Amino acid sequence: MTLPLNPAFAATEPPPVMEARRWIEGVAFPADRPLINISQAAPVESPPLGLRQALADAALNDPQAHLYGPVLGLPALREEIAAQWSSTYGGVVSPSQVAITQGCNQAFCTVLATLAGPGDEVILPTPWYFNHKMWLDMASVKTVALDAGPTLIPTAEAAAALVTDRTRAIVLVSPNNPGGVEYPAETLAAFRDLCRARGLALIVDETYRDFDSRSGAPHELFQDTDWADTLIQLYSFSKAYRLTGHRVGAIVASTRRLAEAEKFLDTVAICPSQLGQIGALWGMRNLGQWLAGERDEILARRRAMEAGFKALPDWKLLGCGAYFAYVEHPFDMASDALCKRLVTEASLLMLPGTMFQPEGSEAGKRQIRIAFANVDAKGIAEVIRRLQAFRP
Repeated sequence: MTLPLNPAFAATEPPPVMEARRWIEGVAFPADRPLINISQAAPVESPPLGLRQALADAALNDPQAHLYGPVLGLPALREEIAAQWSSTYGGVVSPSQVAITQGCNQAFCTVLATLAGPGDEVILPTPWYFNHKMWLDMASVKTVALDAGPTLIPTAEAAAALVTDRTRAIVLVSPNNPGGVEYPAETLAAFRDLCRARGLALIVDETYRDFDSRSGAPHELFQDTDWADTLIQLYSFSKAYRLTGHRVGAIVASTRRLAEAEKFLDTVAICPSQLGQIGALWGMRNLGQWLAGERDEILARRRAMEAGFKALPDWKLLGCGAYFAYVEHPFDMASDALCKRLVTEASLLMLPGTMFQPEGSEAGKRQIRIAFANVDAKGIAEVIRRLQAFRP
């Protein structure tokens, strides 16, 4: 007898990163051409020593670190985020408008659970972040694709034509995953105005904000005194402080919205990881200069990637920033087939654009995402060399 399966889950694609990892199972890579894994956008090194020592001290000496904590997160961390965000963005964010989650993916799922149900619609620019699409599919919420065009920057005008009476939110990711592009402040403001006029939520995922190439605040949304009536911001500590395994993210939204979010979070997690929050708070208070150095290194790798693709005239660099280069390949085959061949013939593991576009998308068949955060300039040069040498 086969047990029942929620049809929404059956219709949801499997996790792309896990699928890509299966491509390398059992593959023997030559000693002179080891695998370069540029598939996942997450730091692989441990947090800096001071942060690890703070985690160890809390684990050994703070009994509260092992108990349930507040559903919406530690007050001290919420206060620190509110203070730093108010300073950084030049607006007013209060601690009651901040909630801590088990990573930014949970932040997204939480917010969408408060906004949309079966049959509702949410607009996602394409190429999209696949976990956003997966959650909407599992929740039986219709994803409405907004083509971001050749610049990978969507327009509010194009989005307006997609809004229906079932639309509940528009989701933007900047710096973008997978495209790498940084959305202009004017673009975000235009989407804010559209969402406010149509009674929609504007969800802005700023997971990669700390690696934005621009100086100063990337937008002025929080300077709007009524920001909380429309804007919901998501953030992740995983990239900034290498806390991927500790799962710490944040939601910045209206106090009323967070009261609804608390219901979801209490049900699925009860509270976020205490040790993870302690690490995030220590990082916010002590790692400003260190994080600036991390940003400088990522920006240097971005420049190396941009320079490298100048040596690949048949390839097209569509976007490059934060952890990502998003490219168009020149070959007469779909990107998913190409990426599988690049594993065995070039020892490169990358994700095809078919994972970031609607099923059947012709654009997705031509596109590839390269996550270069864990590859230094020398490694990037080797990636380019292998792409130059590849012959289908």
